[in-house]
Amino acid sequence: MQFDDPGSLNDACIQRLGERAGRQFAAMARRGFRLIRSSEKARATGQCRLGGPALLEPETLWPEHNGVPLSLHAVLDTEALASWLGTELPVRPGLLNFFYLDPDLPYEEYRKLDLSDPGTWRVIPADPAHAVMVTAPRPARSYGATPVHAAEVIMLPDCWDVEDDDVEFDRGRHWGAASLILSEMGDLDGNTAGSHCAFGWPDTSYTLKVSSRDADGPAVHLLQLAEDTELGWGWGDAGTLYFTIPAKALAAGDFGKVVAQVLCC
Repeated sequence: MQFDDPGSLNDACIQRLGERAGRQFAAMARRGFRLIRSSEKARATGQCRLGGPALLEPETLWPEHNGVPLSLHAVLDTEALASWLGTELPVRPGLLNFFYLDPDLPYEEYRKLDLSDPGTWRVIPADPAHAVMVTAPRPARSYGATPVHAAEVIMLPDCWDVEDDDVEFDRGRHWGAASLILSEMGDLDGNTAGSHCAFGWPDTSYTLKVSSRDADGPAVHLLQLAEDTELGWGWGDAGTLYFTIPAKALAAGDFGKVVAQVLCC
């Protein structure tokens, strides 16, 4: 769920959920971005883009899994995003390169790949002062470089990422907090599950949780990539690719702890 200002977010939560539960849910809000193709009216945000070559430091090797190179899907320029994110970005890693295994191979070879293996994704930071463009080696797929504008929004989690301890609910009327959010707030999701987003909360209509939890709370959402026919990528039936990282790992700048998952119909 995405809002342009905190006032409308708070009003919607309290009006629909009541004073106590509404404030509890509103407190879960995070700052994030809709990633929109740049134009004259929506200029590219720093070096943020989809596809194109990677932006890596000279000594960084292109990531691969079992000898198969991963494909570069996006670059986020965290220096350009930091002023809006504030404390929600505890480190400034510079550029973040998002890779996922998506090789251009015959089906008989492709079907043998284990896409659930953690080695099939990678997020590699780079210092923008030293980063150079690196073209994907074959058989990794290369997607057209598409600069994007990061539109600032405030996000609430969809019901599937809400747990019972997050929000008080009437157990006589709802089977859990997720049921409460779905019934009272579900029409505000804006159908954003098919969009590209960064930080904030992930959008999903797949009835599955995206943000895992540990002692430090819900994982931080880094990037959501939807099926994109213009760029030529997709995962399963209208699938979406999500990258998340444990809060403690983000604070330490440990992007080796990133988790990627694909959800599809």
